[in-house]
Amino acid sequence: MTRRQFEALVEKAMRKLPKRFRERVANIAVVVEDWADDETLEEMGIEPPDTLYGLYRGVDITHRDSSYGNVLPDVITIYQGPIEEDAADEAEMAEIVRETVIHELGHYFGLDENRLSELGYE
Repeated sequence: MTRRQFEALVEKAMRKLPKRFRERVANIAVVVEDWADDETLEEMGIEPPDTLYGLYRGVDITHRDSSYGNVLPDVITIYQGPIEEDAADEAEMAEIVRETVIHELGHYFGLDENRLSELGYE
């Protein structure tokens, strides 16, 4: 799949978010990269063959106060390589992308891994 086609899956996942969540997303960039680099995997405590589908970097909204402003956008990175590798077909790829986008936005909204797992977004 081309990068542009994959980015379209990510954009579709963002558009399909419930309106109440979509309206609260601000100052965030969603980008696509091929794979997480070794430094990122090490930082996250992930050892091969495990990898990342996505990563949120920023200050979640539960930790922002009145002094939060004039900052660079938070970033959600979606990693195309591992998703393509693990998906059997384009439909499964779209589902993994959707779940990954929701998972990473969960971090933006202040949810930790345990809560995301409880909600089914491991």
